[in-house]
Amino acid sequence: MKPIIHLKSITDINNFSQCTTKHPLVAVFDFSKADEFNEGDVRISADFYSMIFKNYCANTIRYGRQSLDFQEGSLVCIGPKQLITLDNEKDNEKEKEMKGWGLFFHPDLLYGTSLGSKIQDYSFFSYAMAEALHLSQKEEQTLSDCVKMLEIELNENIDHHSQTLLVSTIELLLNYCSRYHDRQFITRKRSNSKIIVQLEALLKAHFHTTESAASSLPTVTSLAEGVHLSPSYLSDLLKKETGMNAQDFIHYHLIEVAKNRLLTHDAAVGEIAYSLGFEYPQYFSRLFKQKTGQTPLEFRNKS
Repeated sequence: MKPIIHLKSITDINNFSQCTTKHPLVAVFDFSKADEFNEGDVRISADFYSMIFKNYCANTIRYGRQSLDFQEGSLVCIGPKQLITLDNEKDNEKEKEMKGWGLFFHPDLLYGTSLGSKIQDYSFFSYAMAEALHLSQKEEQTLSDCVKMLEIELNENIDHHSQTLLVSTIELLLNYCSRYHDRQFITRKRSNSKIIVQLEALLKAHFHTTESAASSLPTVTSLAEGVHLSPSYLSDLLKKETGMNAQDFIHYHLIEVAKNRLLTHDAAVGEIAYSLGFEYPQYFSRLFKQKTGQTPLEFRNKS
């Protein structure tokens, strides 16, 4: 296995791809003009944000065990420190059709800006490759226009307006991406409904035992793995479909199970807490009161 190439700066990625550095914190690549990476299988991590759109890519990109070949016109967004792999599958015939763009920007660019304080809200930077955004031609054009605006600004001399203009344009692009991700959740509503049914079945199976303590509480990560999604994507999906994020979704079902056990079992509150997977009963009592306004004993005695 080849060692990981760690890219610390925008200059590093420009050197890696043999492109000229126009700004130390931002780079835009036009893949119709740039040479494809010819390194064979390459593993890369970076200290900056990456957004890559391609209608054709001579490299298959893998994130973890998921792969995406971009042939449908997909946008993938990758946050800092995430590991991706480029599998070189060069095809000279298809290479002529290659087009798209890459936007790379370092977190340092965002310091002291409004975008810097809310960049974590753009959760699609934590999505898995298989959850990439599939763009319509109109959406593709809108994002490409934003990238062209960035290219124009990068060709200007750097002055005290540069950061404001670059950051505001990147924020505009990210807001469009948020809109298009929301659209994708809507168009996938039927499949999303099936996922929610699967999630409810997983939680029901987890809490099914009433005779012995559950091994642990269900987590967002374990639930996401159960339906083959990333935790961030799952949480956003649930927020769109139910109004609850993944953690709230788990808590809702946990409290419903707890209510049933409090009313149908004579076991002490501590025993019920252990059976649900709580290591410490006081944590259960605290969560129960937070969600219902009553302690477990108050709920049992009033019902």
